[in-house]
Amino acid sequence: MNYEDLMKNAIEVSKKAYTPYSKFNVGACVLTESDKTYCGCNFENASFGLTICAERNAIGSAIADGERKIKAIAIYSPNQDNCTPCGACRQVISEFCDDNTDIIVKIGDNLKVYKITELLPERFTL
Repeated sequence: MNYEDLMKNAIEVSKKAYTPYSKFNVGACVLTESDKTYCGCNFENASFGLTICAERNAIGSAIADGERKIKAIAIYSPNQDNCTPCGACRQVISEFCDDNTDIIVKIGDNLKVYKITELLPERFTL
């Protein structure tokens, strides 16, 4: 699957986000090492700490299906160009990626690709 298709999936799933409080929809589509894709959107809760980000939702679906390695993840929000993952999602992404994993965001009509080392240079590992 190419990155444009991953982004299309992220865009589509962002429309399903549940964001009654922030109105900040986000969609994510993960491509795993076995070339399967998993999508997720963010969903909020009145107890804000229970909100789940799109990236962690998509990664959780992949993990539940037995996947352990992310090749790429596309992240999209209609509310913001260059919608990079929050700090918590960066750490979760780092758990299931390597230095070659692509993190793809949309800026206008273009896609920008980051590496986890750019977004989380001093990541926590065991």
